[in-house]
Amino acid sequence: MSIHARLNPEAQSDLESQRRASVITSLIIALLSVVLVILILFFILLPSLAINSPTIVVYSAGSEEEDPLQQKRITREVSPKPNAPSSAMAKVMASRSISDLAVPVPEVEAVPALTYGFRDDIGQGWGTGGDGGGGGFGRIPAAMRKRCSAADRMRRLKQSGGTEACEEAVVKALRWFKKVQRRDGSWGGSHQVAQTGLVLLAYLGHCETPLSEEFGEAVTNGMVYLIENSVKNKGRFCTTRGDKHWAYEHGIATYALAEAYMFCRVLGLNIPNLKESVQLGVQWIIDNQNPSGGWDYNFDEGGRGGDMSITAWQMQALKAGYHTRLTFRNMPQCISRALNYCEARQNSNGGFGYTGTSPVGGGHFTLTGAGVLCFQQHKGTNHRAARKGMDYIDKQARISYQGGPCNLYEHYYVSQAAINQGGKSWLDYNDKFRDTLLSGQQGDGHFRSPPNPGPGNKNDPVYHTALATLMLEVYYRFLPGTGFGL
Repeated sequence: MSIHARLNPEAQSDLESQRRASVITSLIIALLSVVLVILILFFILLPSLAINSPTIVVYSAGSEEEDPLQQKRITREVSPKPNAPSSAMAKVMASRSISDLAVPVPEVEAVPALTYGFRDDIGQGWGTGGDGGGGGFGRIPAAMRKRCSAADRMRRLKQSGGTEACEEAVVKALRWFKKVQRRDGSWGGSHQVAQTGLVLLAYLGHCETPLSEEFGEAVTNGMVYLIENSVKNKGRFCTTRGDKHWAYEHGIATYALAEAYMFCRVLGLNIPNLKESVQLGVQWIIDNQNPSGGWDYNFDEGGRGGDMSITAWQMQALKAGYHTRLTFRNMPQCISRALNYCEARQNSNGGFGYTGTSPVGGGHFTLTGAGVLCFQQHKGTNHRAARKGMDYIDKQARISYQGGPCNLYEHYYVSQAAINQGGKSWLDYNDKFRDTLLSGQQGDGHFRSPPNPGPGNKNDPVYHTALATLMLEVYYRFLPGTGFGL
């Protein structure tokens, strides 16, 4: 006979309640233990995460009557400095020691209410280069990335028909720029805003940033000069508003600072008023387009309706602005009207005219490369106007630093258009321009005044050297959209 003890229903219910309470209590204790461990680890690690922020001193820019050379400027050294221009990712504002930083504040009525965003509806742009390389610059547009690794630069240069002498010439020119930079950060004997923009583009074309060991100070000072000019002129870039050519200066400076902003954003560098200068500069171009679709001297909205030369710089600035991922009002509509303007300037022979379908001064169509590049950047190399223009370039392009013609302004554009086209067009053009261009460089690194330079030449060694340097950087500055070397 077995005896089985049984709990009455009330006792059984009490036991089950106790079990549930015990389980719940155990879970709560376990969770509290985990939270306690996390809090202990947090307080242990907290001191190592603390960063002392630098002191920032803000001042207001002076009036337009003040001498810009006497205005306060950003004066600081960027550290640590990398061994190569592409390797550093340290932030300018991450100094552990307190330092004074003078920040220019723009005198603007209001930052425009920008609504246009980063989209994929403008065209192929600067190409479709692949990933890889770039020394930590993977977040910049792929077409620009190859310039940021010394190994990638040399590989790209040799694949595209360049030589080590081309790279040596670029570095010599950049060192010469560093020696002749003015105390206010600018370059050139006149039209300093435009020439500073061109030199800055040459530095950026070699991936020299404010963190670069050899050229970082020169790059920073050049950027600050342009930013201060924007502050002084309320978003417009110009050496003097009394010179009608300031439309060129505005386009070139906007283009340069937009590229600089892309690099600084990736590096985490906070250059005061850089972003605002780019936003205001690009938006000014959009808002002051001539009804014809082009751009004219003084950004005049009447008169002759613009010309192909001024328009090409605004189009390059718009493309750079597009790649900043900042927002702008009415950019797609602006670009569409501009491309219609450019196409209306194309002659039946494929050449692009100046104000109409005729070349500057008659004869050779020196602005054909400019017109072709506008379509390549915004619509791709297969656009009919780009192909037709390249046919003209294939037949008519001439350059000789010995006896002329040697229009460096023309070939700044032609070199880009040809490498974008690729194939036989590029191979033939590379044979024409590479060695003769190298022969124009002098021992100190600058390029002498070329013979028979054509219309619009500016007899300034900074100008010649900047254009020649940008031409020699064409092997890696942007990846071509299609064709040879990809």
